[in-house]
Amino acid sequence: MSADIAGPTPVEIIPSILAADFGRLVADVQAAMEVGVTTVQVDVMDGHFVPNISVGLPIVAALARATDVRLDVHLMVHEPERHIEAFAGAGADVLTVHVEATRHIHRAVGRIRALGVAAGAALNPGTPLVLLEEVLPELDVALVMTVDPGFGGQAFLAAMLPKVERLRAWVDAAGLTVAVQVDGGVSAESAGALARAGATQLVAGTAVFGAGVPIGEAVARLRAAAGNRDAGPRPAVGTSSS
Repeated sequence: MSADIAGPTPVEIIPSILAADFGRLVADVQAAMEVGVTTVQVDVMDGHFVPNISVGLPIVAALARATDVRLDVHLMVHEPERHIEAFAGAGADVLTVHVEATRHIHRAVGRIRALGVAAGAALNPGTPLVLLEEVLPELDVALVMTVDPGFGGQAFLAAMLPKVERLRAWVDAAGLTVAVQVDGGVSAESAGALARAGATQLVAGTAVFGAGVPIGEAVARLRAAAGNRDAGPRPAVGTSSS
């Protein structure tokens, strides 16, 4: 299985359910699907690799049963290789692991792909991009975190924009079909700069499910901002998400 790779236009908006109302989770996801969202991200946190604890296998399995949405599962957990088979079995379509969380990123990515699931690798803000270099040809998704992971609603770190640009350049130079995904503080204020930097997938939680407007309108705002590649300066470091 390979990830659906967005082309230069439009950038794909991937809502993160971390910011959704879990009392009406399926309804919120379906509302996003009604405006053309095909993928949502499930942020799995263990309270060890990151300070927070979030959702796990039952949520992935429930969404797989109740919807047709593609499930992009972001494993923010220590030793993610211990959980790959379980999340694949629960219905994950994409599994992303952190290079900081495993000693054997190449082996972890290979196990994901062997299960017929698209493979992603993620980097925290303080992790050098070079740690992805050797495994990049094996990936479907390369994820640059633009906040320190562990909590939703954090301020976007604009200092990560050059990192996104370098990753895009690597992917293009190698002729790879790897989605350049960004997660953290994505909003209508940061989406345009991220698109100009070369991101093809933007993960947004608060800016979709916590924007104070209908979900469809929130998604439309992000799409419009990401499509407006030629307008506006880069946001200042610390610009907050919506």
